[in-house]
Amino acid sequence: MAMDAERRQAELIGQFSAQAAALSSAPQLAALVLEATSHPALFAFSELLTLPALSKLAGTQYASSLDVLRLFAYGTLKDYKSNSGSLPALLPDQIRKLKQLSVLTLAESTKILPYDQLMQELDVSNVRELEDFLINECMYSGIVRGKLDQLRRCFEVQFAAGRDLTPDQLNNMIDTLSDWLGTSDSLLHQIQEKIKWADTMSEVNKKHQKEFEDRVEEAKKSIKADIDLRGHDDFLSESGGIMDFEEDRIRPKRRRQPPA
Repeated sequence: MAMDAERRQAELIGQFSAQAAALSSAPQLAALVLEATSHPALFAFSELLTLPALSKLAGTQYASSLDVLRLFAYGTLKDYKSNSGSLPALLPDQIRKLKQLSVLTLAESTKILPYDQLMQELDVSNVRELEDFLINECMYSGIVRGKLDQLRRCFEVQFAAGRDLTPDQLNNMIDTLSDWLGTSDSLLHQIQEKIKWADTMSEVNKKHQKEFEDRVEEAKKSIKADIDLRGHDDFLSESGGIMDFEEDRIRPKRRRQPPA
């Protein structure tokens, strides 16, 4: 589901980018910004801000369209109300979209959104209107999932689509990823050193084991040779006794001379 939503966002951004590239006049580009910020399915706008074609609005009477696009990329309904004097009036569809984006911004910092806070941020006067908005404009559109807790008077967020990152947030993320990469490289180097040390110790242990086995084998051979030598000597000794006995047995005996 999330992948489908991301694909849809990418398709819409691609469509508006192609339209902007084909336009040349400031009024046409301002109308395109109005269309994009009113579109019911588009919730990402930072990529449109980077389009070279939209830079043509700077310095013209339609320059405020860039401010509106920037508001939809990073701001909330509360931001609009604080700067309404310098921004053009928004259409009802734009107001609804800005309220949806405001819910996403609130969900970034906490998953328990009190009704009182939501009503203040969204400029809603009662709980029924708030719950209808959360159900019909947020949950049904797929940008958030959650549970309405009437007893505790809060909205428990289970999922919320991400908003565009501000330049400061992007820089912080880059710094965080750079730190993580540096730490990962350091850990990888330490692991490689440990592996190298383990390989060295393994070779040393194999060498010691081989030397031990060689000494054992030499000892076995020495013991066997000693046993064989002793057995041979014993055999010769026993054989010599037999031969002496045989010689005594076959040696002719002298007859005793009769006494004179």
